[in-house]
Formats: sequence, C-alpha cells, structure tokens
Amino acid sequence: MKYALPAALAAAGAYAQDCSASGTKTISSIADATGLSSCSTFSGSIAIATGVTDDIALNGIEKIEGNLVATDNSQMKRLSAGSLETIDGDLELSGLTRLYGVEMPMLKNVDSIKFNALPNLQQLGFTAEINKAGTVDVQNTALRSLKGINIEEVDEVFIANNGYIDEISMKLGNVSKKLDISFNNENVKVSLPNLIWASNLTFRFCGSVDLPSLESLNGSLGLYNNGFETFSAPNLTTIGSALAMVANDNLSNVTFPQLTKITDNLQIANNSKLIEITGYPELVSIGGSFDISGNMTDVETPKLNSVSGTFNLQSSANVTETCARYQSLKDKKLIEGKITCKGTLIDPGEQGHNPTSQNGKNSAASTSAVNGALGFAAMIAVLLF
Repeated sequence: MKYALPAALAAAGAYAQDCSASGTKTISSIADATGLSSCSTFSGSIAIATGVTDDIALNGIEKIEGNLVATDNSQMKRLSAGSLETIDGDLELSGLTRLYGVEMPMLKNVDSIKFNALPNLQQLGFTAEINKAGTVDVQNTALRSLKGINIEEVDEVFIANNGYIDEISMKLGNVSKKLDISFNNENVKVSLPNLIWASNLTFRFCGSVDLPSLESLNGSLGLYNNGFETFSAPNLTTIGSALAMVANDNLSNVTFPQLTKITDNLQIANNSKLIEITGYPELVSIGGSFDISGNMTDVETPKLNSVSGTFNLQSSANVTETCARYQSLKDKKLIEGKITCKGTLIDPGEQGHNPTSQNGKNSAASTSAVNGALGFAAMIAVLLF
C-alpha cells in the first residue's frame, strides 16, 4: 500500500508530460501520434518528422496551444486530426510532395494557415470550415478551390501560383493589412461578397473579381494583367492610397459610381480595350497624380476639382476635347502639378517614364512570374498523372 500513492503520482506526471512540451513535440511514427490520443489539449507545438513515411492521425486532440507543422517530407500522404478544433499557432504544411489528404473535419480556429509546395493536394478536408485566422498564405498547390477556408476577418491573405484553382470565395468582412491574389489559374473566379472594408487589395491574372459590398479602402487597390472585361466597385466611396489598373487586356468597362476620393495616385495604363473612362461620376479629389495612358478616346470626371500632383494623359486616339477640358482645370489651378496631354501617339506612355523601357520592364516581370507559375503547374501535372 505504501507504494500506491507514489505510483499514482508517477502515472499522473507521465500523462502531463505526454500532453505538453516546453518547445516542440516531434512525431516520428504512428506510435508517437497514438501516444497523444488521450490529450484533449496539447500544450506546445507538434511537428511531423521529415522522415515519416506513415499516414499520421492525431486523434483525440481538440486543441493545440502552439503550432502544427509538417515540412520537407517527400513520403507522407495523409495527415488527419479528427477532433481538432483549435490551433493557437500556425498550421504549416510545406514541401510535402506526396501529400494528397488533409482531414481535420472539426477545425475552425487557427492563428495562421501556411501552405506551400503541395503539388498533390487537390482539396481540403475542413468540413466544419475554418472561420477564424490571422493569416492565410496558400502557394504552389494543386487545390481546385479553398472550400473549407471561409474566414470572416483576417489580417493578411496571399494566394499565389495555384495553377488549378477554379474559385476563391470567402465570407470576409474586413482585411486589416492586405489581400493579394496573384498568378493562379488565369480563369479563377474571385468572390468576396461580404467584404466591406480593407486596407490593401491586389489582383493579378484573375478571370473575375466580385466586390459588391466594398465601401472603404484604407490602402490601395491594384488590378494587373487580369482577364475580365468588366470591373465594378458599386459601393466604394474612398481609397486611402492609390488606385492602379494596368495591363488588363480585355477590360472595356470600369465603374466606380460612388467613389469620391483617391488619396494618392490614379493610374490607368495599357488596358488596350478600355476606350472610354467615364465610370467616375462622383470623383472629387485625387491626392497624387492623375496618370492615364492607352487607347482611350474620352476621359470624363465631371466633379473632379482637385489634383494635388501631375496630370498625364497620353493616348493613341484623338483626345483634343478631353485635353481642353483638363487644361481648364489647370488654368483654374485645380491641377497643382504639371499637365501633359497628348493624343494620336504611336506609343502612349506613363508620366515620368520612358514608355518603351517601362513597358518592357513590366512585361519582363510579368513574363518571369507567369513562367514560374507555369513551371510549377507543369511539375504538378507530372506528379498528379
């Protein structure tokens, strides 16, 4: 009997040790994972060893008070955690070239999602949907959609180089730092129907972008190399930094019906089918430069009465009447900087740049990025098939 109490205390100590780690608990086998099955909460981080060849199931754990990390493993095919609801730190999966299954049907809350170089991962097993995360960073995967990641509020979103993704849709209400969706499947449909407020938004090589509820931007909005024909922000009233629309080859119709103020520059360049720029009926002030180049025949901003920087309009078409309109604003000192307005040009350029070299640089950068995305897509295709 005199040994019963010490034995019980020893058993309790072993249990506590199994369910906590001062740093990181490394899982090197199925047995290691099974050893955590009695831990509803694990205090610390869990990492899957790089040499693991088994499918790993972290059953029984409901909360990880740290990170869950699996990186640089060329053999593991499936990772599951059937009861896991919360990860206080990062869910990081990177360099798992054979991974095809991530099954966490109860997971709702994580601090950040970091996925990179997952060329066999086509779908996510987040049945309950992750609705809370500070960061979502998804790059170089074979995902067809982000179904299962349906964040309401986020600091940063970066979704890039996912060559097979068809749709990106979330119920995001606000983005506190930035959202960047770039170099994915060029037909990807981006839908953010609940987004009201954001800091910085960037969209590159998207098939469509839908922002019907967006009211205010604290930072900038950039649209580059997209394939859509129309873009509208029907409820956007203010932009806290710059608005840029560059090299959207099919873009022919742009409307910002309630936009009154752009705090920094307005740049519209190299959108070959954008002939008329008339979708800014309420725009009153531009805090930086007003910089437009392309094939437009008409530019109208009927309520504009303040441009703090330069005004540049260069077009391949005849813009004599438009130039006269903006020259009158300059004469009234409503345009504070230098005014340049030219039509019937062979090579219309942006303010302050050599048109040929600037366009060449942009083209080279875009080509490099596209080639990188296509190269990864080719690698995915080899691994998948």
